[in-house]
Amino acid sequence: MTTKKTREQTIGVEFSRGPKAFFERKKAATRTMIVSPDIKTNSLSLAAFEARFEEFGALARSIRLKILAHDKISVRELKPATFFGTGQVEKLAEKFAENDVELVLIDAVLTPIQQRNLENKTGVKILDRTALILEIFGERAVTREGVLQVELAHLNYQRSRLVRSWTHLERQRGGFGFLGGPGETQIEADRRQLRTRIASLEKRIEKIRKTRAMQRKPRDSVPFPLVALVGYTNAGKSTLFNLLTGAEVSAKDQLFATLDTTVRKVDLPHKKRIILSDTVGFIADLPTDLVSAFRATLEEVVLADVILHVRDISNANHEAQAKEVMGVLASLGVNADLVPIIEVWNKIDLLGEGGIENLNAKPSGTIASSAMVSSTNGQGIEELLEKIETILAKGNRIFEVKVSHSSGQEASWLYSFCEVLEQGEPTEDQTIYSVRVAPRHMDGFLEKFSDNIL
Repeated sequence: MTTKKTREQTIGVEFSRGPKAFFERKKAATRTMIVSPDIKTNSLSLAAFEARFEEFGALARSIRLKILAHDKISVRELKPATFFGTGQVEKLAEKFAENDVELVLIDAVLTPIQQRNLENKTGVKILDRTALILEIFGERAVTREGVLQVELAHLNYQRSRLVRSWTHLERQRGGFGFLGGPGETQIEADRRQLRTRIASLEKRIEKIRKTRAMQRKPRDSVPFPLVALVGYTNAGKSTLFNLLTGAEVSAKDQLFATLDTTVRKVDLPHKKRIILSDTVGFIADLPTDLVSAFRATLEEVVLADVILHVRDISNANHEAQAKEVMGVLASLGVNADLVPIIEVWNKIDLLGEGGIENLNAKPSGTIASSAMVSSTNGQGIEELLEKIETILAKGNRIFEVKVSHSSGQEASWLYSFCEVLEQGEPTEDQTIYSVRVAPRHMDGFLEKFSDNIL
C-alpha cells in the first residue's frame, strides 16, 4: 500500500532530477516571486544594485514563469544557515503562503544548506542565481554539443545539492553486485548515478573537443587570422556579428540569446580576410561549472589572434559588466599582454544627443585599442575594421624572397599564406616577391624560404 506524497516530497522528487523536471511537470506558468538581496557588505552603489536588480528580473522573465512580485530585501549580515535573518525568513514564508507561491528566485549564490533550510522553513522551492542561469542555458542550447555542456554543468551543480533535504532520499533499498549493496540509501544511489552520468558526459565532450581540434587543423593551415567576439550577455555581439558577416545568427534583445559558437569569414578594408567567431555571452556570477563545461566552445577565444570585447556602452553598469568579462577571460588563461584586445563600445546610437561627447568610459584593463560603434545602424564599423587590420599587421614582418620559376608550389604558398605586397619583374630563372608574413605562418615561411631571403 502506497501513501500519498506530500507537496513537499513531490517537489523534492522533481528537483532531484533537476530544475527542468520541475518546470516540465507543470502545464501552467509557475507562480514565482523574485527576491533581490541588497547585501550591505558588498558596497555596491545604488546604480549598480539597481542594474543588477533589473538584470535578474530580465533573467527570470526570459523563461516561462508567472512573476507575482520582485522584492528588494536589505541584508546587513549573511546567516550561514538561512542567508536571511530569522525574522526575514518568517515574513517571507508568510508572504509566500498568502500568494500561493510555488517557486522563489533569489539573486544570490546559496550554499546547499542555505537552500535546504530556506525550503524547509518556507515550504516552497528555492532557486538561486546559478540554478536560474542553468535553467536558461538548458532552454537555449540548440546543438548537441551545447546540450551536453549544459547537462554536465547542471549535474555538477546538482551533485553538490544532494543533501538529505527531502524524505524520499532517506529510503533504504536492497541491491546486489555493482548496483549497490543491501541497505544502500537512495541518496547514495542518486550520487552514484550522477557520477556515472558525469563521467559519460565528460568523455563525450572530450571527444567533441578532439574532433574540434582536428577540424581546426585545416583552418590553421590557411592564412585567415581568428578574431573572437566576447562580451557581457545582451551587449550586442550577435547583432555586430550579423552586420559584419551578413549572417543571420539569432540576435534577440534577451539574455543568453547565443549559446553555440558560429564562425564566418570577413573581408577587411584592404581585402585581408579573417575568421570571425561569435561566442556565448558572460554574466555576473557565471557558474564556474558552466565556464568549465563550455571550455571546448570557448577555445575559439583562447586561440584567437585578436579579441573584440563588445561593451554595451549605453548600460549604466557597463564598467562592472566589462570587469566580469575580463575576469572570465583571465580564468580561461587569456593574457591581454599576448592577445590584443579591442574594446568595442557598442550601442552609441542609444546615448542620445551629446552622449558621445559626454561619455566618460574607461578601458576595463589592458587593451590594444577601442572603437565606438552602433551595430544597429553601422556607425563606426569601418573604423573598427581598420583597427583590426592595423593590429593584425603589427606582429607581421616584411621579407623580400626570391622564388625559382621551377618552384611553382613555392609561389603558390606565398599567395596562400602571406600577403604579397609586390611581385617583381621575372628574370630568366626567378622572381622576387615582397611579402608580409604573420606570426602564425612564420615557422612555415622560414622552413621553406630561409635560404632564399634577400
